Amino acid sequence: MTAPTSAAIDNNATTTTVATAAATTTAAVAGVTTSVTPPSAPIVVDEGGVSSLPPDRVGSAVAPLPVGSLTQAERDGLVFMREEERLAEDVYRALFAKWQLAIFDNIAKAEATHTASVKTLLDRYQLADPTSGRAAGTYQNAQIQALYDALVAKGSTSLVAAVSVGAEIEDLDIADLRARQTSTPDIALVYSNLEKGSRNHLRSFVSQLTSRGATYTPAHISQQDFDAIVGSAIERGASS
Repeated sequence: MTAPTSAAIDNNATTTTVATAAATTTAAVAGVTTSVTPPSAPIVVDEGGVSSLPPDRVGSAVAPLPVGSLTQAERDGLVFMREEERLAEDVYRALFAKWQLAIFDNIAKAEATHTASVKTLLDRYQLADPTSGRAAGTYQNAQIQALYDALVAKGSTSLVAAVSVGAEIEDLDIADLRARQTSTPDIALVYSNLEKGSRNHLRSFVSQLTSRGATYTPAHISQQDFDAIVGSAIERGASS
């Protein structure tokens, strides 16, 4: 079953790239410009590349930043990313239950902190949480629901397919975060950390595939961006 594309998932996606916020910087990785977290980045990265965003560190990082006046696209983006980050956690937990491969358990725990970081922003801007009262694997957004169902079904067919699903989720997450670039400092800070985490997790899943003699072809970011990411080292947190 073919998973929906990023464009199909979100009818409110913003495709216009806005100027990068003062809270973020950029750097060229193998000739490709990618967002990089600033020195105060709250992300914590372990030796295996598992990248967490502890809620207390996120709260401390955004607290001194101004509370912006959000556009509708920014509001929609926060609601969407809350569910997409939760989808990653839910899919990985389902695949760990199926295959008992440690990478799914480890990254699922990290993804729980990713979705919590978006919740910090929802609370900061008094936006309703789309996951409130919903069990794991259930979503407000019908197309995210369809994506979850498709990815779990695909990942249940074989272990290699399951690891490929992990790579696809991170590939999609990078694309969707880049589509929501913003000049609002607190959102830009969290999104840049989320993307850094997704790049690290993509590296981890691709490494798992390589060790099994398999490959992954990116479906959402360009081949050039993908090659630059997987061809570079794990990105560390400010104090990890």
